[in-house]
Amino acid sequence: MHKTKSRFNNIRQRIHTIIYGTDTAAGRLFDLILLGLILLSVFLVMLETVKGFDEKYHELLILLEWIITGFFTLEYILRIATIDKPRKYIFSFFGIIDLIAILPMYLSFFVVGSKVFSIIRALRLLRLFKILNHPKFTGQSLHLLKALKASRGKITVFLYFVLISTILIGSLMYVVEGEENGFTSIPTSIYWTIVTLTTVGYGDISPGTPLGQFIASMVMILGYGIIAVPTGIVTAEFAKTNINKTEPEKNKCENCGTANHHPNAKFCYHCGYPLAAN
Repeated sequence: MHKTKSRFNNIRQRIHTIIYGTDTAAGRLFDLILLGLILLSVFLVMLETVKGFDEKYHELLILLEWIITGFFTLEYILRIATIDKPRKYIFSFFGIIDLIAILPMYLSFFVVGSKVFSIIRALRLLRLFKILNHPKFTGQSLHLLKALKASRGKITVFLYFVLISTILIGSLMYVVEGEENGFTSIPTSIYWTIVTLTTVGYGDISPGTPLGQFIASMVMILGYGIIAVPTGIVTAEFAKTNINKTEPEKNKCENCGTANHHPNAKFCYHCGYPLAAN
């Protein structure tokens, strides 16, 4: 009895290492296979919306979907069975996404059209960040995160300015152009302003008067500046986070910049990157 229990625990531990151990070869291989199946599943759901293709290969698409759903179901059960605190995984972000990813196929027995929500499993592609959990990637992501946090105030003010601008320009275009040129309401005019500012220009609404065309030209030019401003803000903050990178500090991690390590420490306590010999 004791041997059986010990063998079961060993198997459970091995499965846990493969499923959760992204730092192992088997774990990375498992995640790569999982990502491949997620991509295939999303691709199959897209193909099902192509009428001609679905009519010709409908049965094959359904079979492949069930095979993939079966794999995801088994993976979900194993994740729960091999973890010490199942509730922690079940109610986590990835746990909820994993559950939602397998539900549509089963719900298709009861609710028509529910299987199309299988596209939600594309969110599981976020696991890519776990596979790329390398110290070098971790350090760069920390620098980018710091830059985004430092620039969020400026970006918020900038977005507020853009919001006010779209409302004012949209209201002005509604007065200048009127319903005869497609500007039937202020919300419609604001829609045109947003489309024009982002340089998308669908062409479904266009000004017909000389004054309206002049305003539209100014809005198009302004759109290029609006695209450039947030990029410049984040880039400037990102540069600030690296400005002192050339000035080495004692016991400082070369990867994430964390300092004040113990003199005999060999690895960074923040990111696990090897510390340079003192």
